[in-house]
Amino acid sequence: MTIVSHEATPAGGDSAGAGTPPPSGAGATGEAGATGATGTTSATGAAAPGTQDVTEAVRDVARRAKVASRTLATANRMTKDAALGAVAGALVAAADEIVAANAQDLERGRANGMSDGLLDRLALTPERIVQIATALRDVAALPDPVGEVVRGQTLPNGLRLRQVRVPMGVLGMIYEARPNVTVDAAGLALKSGNAAILRGGSAAASSNAVIVAVMRAALEASGLPADLVQSIDAYGRAGGVALMRARGLVDVLIPRGGADLIQTVVRESLVPVIETGVGNVHVYVDASADVDMAVAIVMNAKTQRVGVCNAAETLLVHEDAAPAFLPAALTALAGAGVVLHGDPAALSFAPDGAVVLPATDEDWATEYLALELGVRVIPSLDEAIEHIRTWSSGHTEAIVTQDIAAADRFVAEVDSAAVMVNASTRFTDGGELGLGAEIGISTQKLHARGPMGLTELTTTKWVVTGDGHIKP
Repeated sequence: MTIVSHEATPAGGDSAGAGTPPPSGAGATGEAGATGATGTTSATGAAAPGTQDVTEAVRDVARRAKVASRTLATANRMTKDAALGAVAGALVAAADEIVAANAQDLERGRANGMSDGLLDRLALTPERIVQIATALRDVAALPDPVGEVVRGQTLPNGLRLRQVRVPMGVLGMIYEARPNVTVDAAGLALKSGNAAILRGGSAAASSNAVIVAVMRAALEASGLPADLVQSIDAYGRAGGVALMRARGLVDVLIPRGGADLIQTVVRESLVPVIETGVGNVHVYVDASADVDMAVAIVMNAKTQRVGVCNAAETLLVHEDAAPAFLPAALTALAGAGVVLHGDPAALSFAPDGAVVLPATDEDWATEYLALELGVRVIPSLDEAIEHIRTWSSGHTEAIVTQDIAAADRFVAEVDSAAVMVNASTRFTDGGELGLGAEIGISTQKLHARGPMGLTELTTTKWVVTGDGHIKP
């Protein structure tokens, strides 16, 4: 299921799982929670590195996850939903402890020079923890995909066929600087009948250790195995490699983070991979666009939250729209502190006092994850589509237009996981699209594409029922 993408490495990109230095005070593995050969235990309950071979330790985690997944595969929806509710409640109850641990991660991130956008993505507050818990409850309220009949028929010979949804089994996640993903991944895995093995990286190590411990305790209190959710952060980067090599024990692996991390997993993993991608996201303002609507969409897409993959990174403007649109848009962007990387035509409309830089090909390829934006004036819709084909990472693109024909062409010819018409790119999100929490946004084309919710974490099996049938 692996497709290698062509994204450029984002400037200031977040690749803690692949190359970020370990937190201060961490053990030899480079991860918090690892204390050498002292036998200190992680949130999994397993001994920290130094007491056994890392590869075998991670394989043991995977074996226990496999056993736990069998229990969950036979659990009914009521049991799973009750457990999700218990986990949500436990997280809110432990908010002070989680925020205190998160403060350690933020302090370490600032000391390591992490950008403001990435620090925002790393940060947890009591309000964000309530939002995370609410997303879990939203997942619990969604229909259970397990057991859904995808299709079925009775053959002329009397054999009755059903293709039904079943869990993947054991889901591995390798991600970075996103403690909310720890909860989202576990919740979606549980609801879809899967066990989750999590490798969250050093940047969020303190937060994730507390979060995983809280979730495991809540599962046990609900009568489900704690090993449905396990972390291998204590085993460091070597543990991540071992997870990639645990084919036969781990059924699918999902990397989520910067381009370096994702491509490392794609290259190294023997476990089937669903590839998520970075977001080099475009907004195209067409000749017929309503100026006020276009300014509002661009401001939301760029500035509402900058350290996320669905934030806009390049603004393309039709030359006929530029005189009316760009003065208003660039004034608003500059007022919000956005640094503009533009071609000469675009920068000629920049207001006094704006921070402007001449754009290069590197800017068109960059996922800034910051208050920076590439701006280009183009002569036609064709040129806008060609620019997107050249530089897009296949995540999300938007067109602002009053021309139905232009919108239809843009939707038909732009090959990305999500295409917006007169709407902000910030809507490419599992919660916004009604999936509950998402486990990632896939930019590949096999099995899953776009925001991945419950259905994307299942596979199918054929159930064939006969009455003594034998093949002639």
